[in-house]
Amino acid sequence: MLPFARVTIIGLGLIGSSIARAVQATMPTVRLTGHDASPEVRERVRELGFVDDVTDTAGASVVDADLVILCVPVGAMGAVGAEIAADLPADAIVSDVGSSKISVLAALAEALPGATIIPAHPVAGTENSGPDAGFATLFNGRWCIVTPPEGADATAVERVEIFWKRLGADVERMDPKHHDLVLAVTSHLPHLIAYTIVGTASDMEEVTQSEVIKYSAGGFRDFTRIAASDPTMWRDVFLSNKDAVLEMLQRFSEDLTVLQRAIRWGDGDALFDLFTRTRAVRRSIIEQGQDDAAPDFGRSH
Repeated sequence: MLPFARVTIIGLGLIGSSIARAVQATMPTVRLTGHDASPEVRERVRELGFVDDVTDTAGASVVDADLVILCVPVGAMGAVGAEIAADLPADAIVSDVGSSKISVLAALAEALPGATIIPAHPVAGTENSGPDAGFATLFNGRWCIVTPPEGADATAVERVEIFWKRLGADVERMDPKHHDLVLAVTSHLPHLIAYTIVGTASDMEEVTQSEVIKYSAGGFRDFTRIAASDPTMWRDVFLSNKDAVLEMLQRFSEDLTVLQRAIRWGDGDALFDLFTRTRAVRRSIIEQGQDDAAPDFGRSH
């Protein structure tokens, strides 16, 4: 039995369009309605045809929905919630795909008092954006973390979890605060480091006479993939999850100082021990199916 019959997706970029395509592929009888704030995106989605209907307002998109998924930057959740408040059916479940959860839960609870809100975070994506970037298999074998608030309706939580499992995701339930701390380590801090390294390299480009780009395969190239992610989304992520990010950034700064000291004093044993531990982490990621061991990260040449 399908968990939902009528699904609305607000925000039709990479994640929103991938959800729509995955629903079409796995639950073809589900009625899909979409909305995006951009008229150009709405027109493109009509051309691509991965939803049954595209509305010009957020409110119109939710009038008969039993699941509403907000695929907008986390900083826009409250505003979009306010846009749909008057038209949201009383029995609809509201969810999202944001990568910080405490701020999203607070914003939606304020904008939609009394609504059933079950936040979720599919840990999947690419550096590309827009409705053309989505694909139906994006969530296959990836984690979707469901972060219900305390006292959430158990049946509503289960329906959201079943929905994501139908899209191919592995589902984990997590406390919102714990989620934000975990994602600060696994996603937010790596993005912050990537943005910083690429920014530093950009500043050095004139000094090195374009050799930064020329020799980027030495490792810099892999940071640029992360740093190419959507700037609006990541601006909002860092601001909405700032406490956890700052805590992890402080830990990272302290560990970096220890590494600097080891290099300065020629402590090869300390460096070797660290690199051995980090190599084991990489092996664990491959063993758990979150990446593969293909040479050069599976790149074709």
